[in-house]
Amino acid sequence: MNSANTRSPWPFAAVCVMVLALTLLVVGLTRVPVAELLPGYVATYLLIGACIFGPVGKLPPLRQAVAFLLPGALLVGAGLLDLGFWAGGWLLGLPAWGLLLSRWTPESPIPAVQLLKFLGLLLLGMVLFTFNTIWVIFSLTVFLLPAIPLIRLARRSYKDGQLQAAVEVLLAVAAVVVAVTLPTPAGSWSSPWMHAGGAATAGLMMVFWAGLPRRSRRLKLNDGAIV
Repeated sequence: MNSANTRSPWPFAAVCVMVLALTLLVVGLTRVPVAELLPGYVATYLLIGACIFGPVGKLPPLRQAVAFLLPGALLVGAGLLDLGFWAGGWLLGLPAWGLLLSRWTPESPIPAVQLLKFLGLLLLGMVLFTFNTIWVIFSLTVFLLPAIPLIRLARRSYKDGQLQAAVEVLLAVAAVVVAVTLPTPAGSWSSPWMHAGGAATAGLMMVFWAGLPRRSRRLKLNDGAIV
């Protein structure tokens, strides 16, 4: 039985961490080799994991930890082998991926169709992120980030109280400040705030989808009848 006080992940905080880190990562790729960005990438990965699994108050099972960490590790290896830095694109879907995994139990596995939907949304998110210089309207999402926790705070919808609200406001404001203060790399067609906005749009879209309640397809017995 679920308690009314059950603590849950902080997916919005994870999205803010992702937006902040991915903005710095894109700018960093124009200045230094991929290998020099790996410590920051690893720190970002762990911070997103902390936002998803930390608030629950217990370590994730081994299967969840492996499923969360393994894709990033494999994609970093691909980047070091000059096969493309797809690990950066994977960050777009990492908060949603962690949210899906947080509800994965032996009794409630993730359906294959759910995984296909996630991959489809990840591909859509990467397209939005890549072409946000054309679809500038999607880049404006970054400026809406601080409003989201403030609205939730006003509606008293935070389950973990003002600590969660304070963390999310701080991260959202930090993402906006970094996006508007970072200088545009020489020769770039897009500003850092455009990359931040594309990441915010993609991340929020996937987290919203991943947070939707999954329809239960299990059969239940009621007075001897299957309903």
